[in-house]
Amino acid sequence: MRIKKENSIALIIDIQSRLFPFIHGNEQLSKNVRKLIQGLNVLGIEQIVTEQYRKGLGETIPEIQALYSEFKYLEKSTFSCCGDSNILSAVKNSGKEFIIIAGIESHVCVLQTVLDLLDDGYTPVLVEDCVSSRNPNDKRIAVDRMHSEGALITTYESLLFELLEVSGTEQFKAISKIVK
Repeated sequence: MRIKKENSIALIIDIQSRLFPFIHGNEQLSKNVRKLIQGLNVLGIEQIVTEQYRKGLGETIPEIQALYSEFKYLEKSTFSCCGDSNILSAVKNSGKEFIIIAGIESHVCVLQTVLDLLDDGYTPVLVEDCVSSRNPNDKRIAVDRMHSEGALITTYESLLFELLEVSGTEQFKAISKIVK
């Protein structure tokens, strides 16, 4: 099953300032997510940024906010993005099948979102090197579960080139610079 850019939207889940310092491998995660977002921007793929209880967990980290010409987020109190009517409506209104997933924490908000997306008939595309948890074992178990439930598992570089499809274009040149 090929993931097509015309049929994809992304959810960037809860990469927030008060939780982020405690996430396993947070520096590498930040680098990977930034590359993913930059590539999605080059490809013109819509992205929905979520924040879980902003008052308690803080705002999206500045490095992520800076990648958007106009930063917007949708706040939620449910763990699953699909439990929030505004986020679920945004996904439904996009008309897309493939929901690209990055964010934290793998075993809570990411997992529950992926399970609900599957239940709603979407194809979640979990970008494994763009998700994490405080405990690496929680991430490992969550990724295994999401895979066994039917989510597609990929990496940011593999996904960007799959969405790109061809070389020799300006988009290819831009994405090649991003992933190096």
